[in-house]
Order: sequence, then C-alpha cells, then structure tokens
Amino acid sequence: MSDPTEANGTAGTAGAGEAAQPAADGGAGERRVRVVLVDDHRMFRTGVQAEIGQTAETGVEVVGEAADVDQAVTVITATRPEVVLLDVHLPGGGGVEVLRRCAPLMSDSERPVRFLALSVSDAAEDVIGVIRGGARGYVTKTITGTDLVNSVFRVQEGDAVFSPRLAGFVLDAFASTDAPPVDEDLDRLTQREREVLRLIARGYAYKEIAKQLYISVKTVESHVSAVLRKLQLSNRHELTRWATARRLV
Repeated sequence: MSDPTEANGTAGTAGAGEAAQPAADGGAGERRVRVVLVDDHRMFRTGVQAEIGQTAETGVEVVGEAADVDQAVTVITATRPEVVLLDVHLPGGGGVEVLRRCAPLMSDSERPVRFLALSVSDAAEDVIGVIRGGARGYVTKTITGTDLVNSVFRVQEGDAVFSPRLAGFVLDAFASTDAPPVDEDLDRLTQREREVLRLIARGYAYKEIAKQLYISVKTVESHVSAVLRKLQLSNRHELTRWATARRLV
C-alpha cells in the first residue's frame, strides 16, 4: 500500500490493530477503492486507518488524510480518491464547506469523487445538511470496521448508504416542500457547541462527552458555559428542556 499523505506533506502511518475483513461477495483481490480520511482528530484517523486500511485484506487504500476544510480540499484535489470519509464538524466551515468546494469533483462523469459522512453526530440537521451538499451517505462512528468497508464500496458503486434510522431524516426532509424554519437561538451556537448540547441533553457526564468527542473535560466545560451564555440559560436541566423542546435529543 502506498503511504497516505496529509496536506502538510507528512506521511501517515497505520496503527496496530486487526483489519476489517472484506465482504463474502468479493475478496480484496477482486476490488479496490482509494479513500481519503477527513477528520480533525488524529487518533480517530489512525484508528480508522488501522481498522480498514490494510489493503491486502480489505481492498481499501488510504491515499490521504486531512484535519480541516482547507487541508481536505487540497488533499482530495491532489489525490482524486473514489471515496472520501468525511466528518461533519471540521475547522474552517465543516463538512458542508468541503462538499461545496469539491462540487466539480463530485460532478465529474468520468472520475467522480464520492463522499460518505462518518460522524459522531446523529442529528437530523447534520444528516440533511451533508446530503443536500452532495454526500452519498451518512454513517455514525459506532459502525463496525467490516460494515464501514462495505459502506465504502457501496458508495464507490453509486449507492446511498445510511446508518439505521438516519435514512428516515432524509426521506422526511426531501418529501417536504417547505423550507425548515430558522431557529435564531440554535444558529448562535457553533457546530461543536450543538454537539455538546445534544450529549448533555441525553444525560452524558462531562467525562463521557470528552471521551466521545476526543476533547478534554475542560474543553467540554468551556463549550457548556458558552451554550448557557448564548441561550441565556442557567444549568444543564434547562439545557435539556430547551433541547428536548426543539427535538434535538
């Protein structure tokens, strides 16, 4: 397998771990797919690389990595992968901005670059946003390595792939002709603040949120304080009621 490259020019390395096995309907020798990983957490990228990037076993060749929007556009343009595994929340404008700037690559009839969102978030607005932007599917980070490999190949072939229940968000959104209402309070929050808000509303402790989002407990506390200030709320119980009323939980 060729060394995956990052936008800063350094070579990525695969971590230790058992690679996901290819599906029974096709061995690695029969199918290949070139993939770029876009996620702002290096440890997560390393884990995905270790899980699916053993090309001889899975057929997946990781040809590049990126940690923010600018890096992603640079690496994707340079490597022209078949599939991009794209996080929704990225520095520089998020996954939607990557999709917007890579639109010409997606529409290339001869060598289309296809996108599969891979995110910790299962919020309807995140799913709908990237699908409207042109992504071919959306899976959450709870997916197994084997299922992720199969999802990548399905997206390469032009299929739409979703984690269970997420497809319903898309069907509901595109079945409606009405534009979603603007929530000025929600719009005050950054993507990361919304992410923390949802996990708080679901009853997660700060340590659990930090582990799930690959950030420190102190950073979680800072995000919670910012959310409380912006929404003019006093505590996490009020946050939970606020999020529940807007069906964000």
